[in-house]
Amino acid sequence: MAPATPATVVLAGGHESDGGRDLAALVDREPTVHAVAAAGRPLAEAVRSALAAGDAPVCVVPMTLGRDPGLVADTARALRWLAAGEGRGRLALTAPFGAAEHLIGWLRAAAASSEQGAVLVTAPAAGPFEDAELFRIARLVRQYGRHRWVEVALAGGDPDLAEGAERCRLLGAAEVTAVPASFGPALRTALPGVRDGGPLLRPSAIAGVVAARTAAALHLLGHGEDGILAGLDAEHGHGYAHSHGPGGDHGHGPGDHGHSHVHPHTHAHTPHAQTPHAHTPH
Repeated sequence: MAPATPATVVLAGGHESDGGRDLAALVDREPTVHAVAAAGRPLAEAVRSALAAGDAPVCVVPMTLGRDPGLVADTARALRWLAAGEGRGRLALTAPFGAAEHLIGWLRAAAASSEQGAVLVTAPAAGPFEDAELFRIARLVRQYGRHRWVEVALAGGDPDLAEGAERCRLLGAAEVTAVPASFGPALRTALPGVRDGGPLLRPSAIAGVVAARTAAALHLLGHGEDGILAGLDAEHGHGYAHSHGPGGDHGHGPGDHGHSHVHPHTHAHTPHAQTPHAHTPH
């Protein structure tokens, strides 16, 4: 992994990586990656193991492509007590792997291999807001790309993969290319008449982004900022708080505050979505 870092890295996985399973190969490929785990108890246990394995600082990267703010908050909650105990001064939560603007750029770059026909953006079904966000992202991919049709299909959701492909054909596309908005494959099983566009990001590109997030977190940790408090705010402004309904009812449930919080160390890592070089954000 480049650039080199003295930190031990733990990756937190959510619905965009099948609970981290789509990232498991990075443990063997990248010497600094200690483990990949789903948020919650598995993540806490993996971080505890990393802390016990040596004296190096431990950086935890929420592996979201921009559609899973809950993963960031869940990761922060899993780390909060460790940071106050055995991880004090050694444990940091990095900025999320990616944001929605990164995903738009990555999808545009991945779809560039197929200039003709339709692009079918695929992902595992998640919650209603996460799935709705994918439709918004697909619309922006089409807006700033060269494809006439960019449709969405959700594995285990609505529309499913077959329905998404059929919609492309009904719209007039002679060719359909599936591109994943996740760390997994675009198609886990072959779909007749649909070309698999390959992974969203190569392993080397994933490793480069993880290294950049880790380096930034180590810098902030050296100044006493572990990123965990900011991570706890990641879900604010996400969900039903976006719509107050008739009469402007501002009733809030947990986490529904209708305002956004800026993560204190994400601003330096947000390339423009319109650039096709978004594979390696800094």
